[in-house]
This record gives sequence, C-alpha cells and structure tokens, in this order.
Amino acid sequence: MIVSITHLIRRCGHDPIDSRHGGSTRDLPAHAGRGPGRGGADATLLPAELLADDVVVETPFAPPGMRRHEGREAWLAYYRTSGAGLLVRFERFRELATYQTGDPEVIVVEYELTGTVTSTGLRASVTCIAVLRVHDGLITHWREYQDIPAITAALTALPDTGDAVEPAG
Repeated sequence: MIVSITHLIRRCGHDPIDSRHGGSTRDLPAHAGRGPGRGGADATLLPAELLADDVVVETPFAPPGMRRHEGREAWLAYYRTSGAGLLVRFERFRELATYQTGDPEVIVVEYELTGTVTSTGLRASVTCIAVLRVHDGLITHWREYQDIPAITAALTALPDTGDAVEPAG
C-alpha cells in the first residue's frame, strides 16, 4: 500500500519533510520549472526517479495537445521544453492530504504548489489533486486536476506597488 508521495520521495533518498507547515513539504530544486537544459533528470516537481519508464501523465484541464504524455522520457522532454514558456518558477510542493482507495496501488493526493510569477514577482499558491497509480514503488499513472481559476488569477494579477487606489465616486 502507498502511504503518501512523501513516503515515495523518501524512498528515493530525498528529504521532503518540513513539519513547521503541517503536512509534508519539499523545497524544490532551484532549477525546477525553469526551462530546458536546467532540469537534468529532475526537471519535474518531483524526483524523476519516482516515474516508471512507461508512466502516463495526464492533465485533463490543460490546453489541447498538452493533456497526455506517455513514457518518462516523453514527459521529461515535454516538461523541459514547455518549462521555457512557463510564467511561474515553482518553489515549493506541500502535500496536504493523502486519501487511500479500494485499490492498494492507487492514492488520491491533495497538494499545494507555490511559486513566483516571473513577469510580476507575485508569489502565489495553488491547490491540485492528483490520482496516482504506483506499482513497485514507481508512479505508473499520474492524473492531475489543477485549480485553473486560481492559476488564472495568479497569472493575471498586477504586482502590488504599495500605492493605495481610492474608489471613484
């Protein structure tokens, strides 16, 4: 049975725990989410060695053409190349809750991603849900549901200049 993403990360030799925040957190490597050539094998938000060679990564609410990736190398290649266009530099992954299912290989994970919008410097967080299938300690299927309204709000927010704006009237 899978206990949590935190448990999987530990099995890969990484330390994901920061108990000050409740739940489990992992400060992401400085290169995570920053584009091609900077990520190496760990270009994604979690250690690449957690992904099975034949992993399927799905994001049903992503723009068309970016919703399904088959194979670890295909996912890493996509993540590296699409990372160049990312408007966010991811900095923290925090596991909020893990839900067991009737299938011992499947868990549902609620987590928070925190990052900085590169164009404005605004720091924001978004909650995601992922349904994971893990076999022999490797993620074989990752289906992620993102909070698109929260992502849109963070990407379109204006930087806080500290100037108060008086309502018209």
